[in-house]
Amino acid sequence: FFLLVSHHRLAMSVTLPPLPYDYTALEPYIGRQTLEIHHDKHHAKYVATCNTMIKGTELENSDLVSIIKAAKTSGNQGLFNNSAQVWNHSFYWNCMKAGGGGEPTGKLAEMINSSFGSYAAFRTEFEAAGNTAFGSGWAWLSL
Repeated sequence: FFLLVSHHRLAMSVTLPPLPYDYTALEPYIGRQTLEIHHDKHHAKYVATCNTMIKGTELENSDLVSIIKAAKTSGNQGLFNNSAQVWNHSFYWNCMKAGGGGEPTGKLAEMINSSFGSYAAFRTEFEAAGNTAFGSGWAWLSL
């Protein structure tokens, strides 16, 4: 395996951000191997594909949000899917932390209790939403 290094700066508007924690920080819920595969391969593939798709275009030096908006506006579904998944995954990593989780407190708890009756009821509905979303498993709580 050989690596050729150039002294020219590569213009790359979309980058793979590092995880905001160590690969073992989420154990036992999410293990090192899962994070290595999901971040270093799966998320990285969206980044690489997005960069390939914008290379040589007017979007080549644009920020990620601008790329997502332009792709949506122009109807470029492939670019939209890949760039939006870069954003989604970056957001996802930052939604978790070592020792995180558990029942919320304060204003969030009040809003959940007001809307769902209790945290237990919210959790039941939230899990059902994630477990029944075809091909995804994702559920979002919007306030």
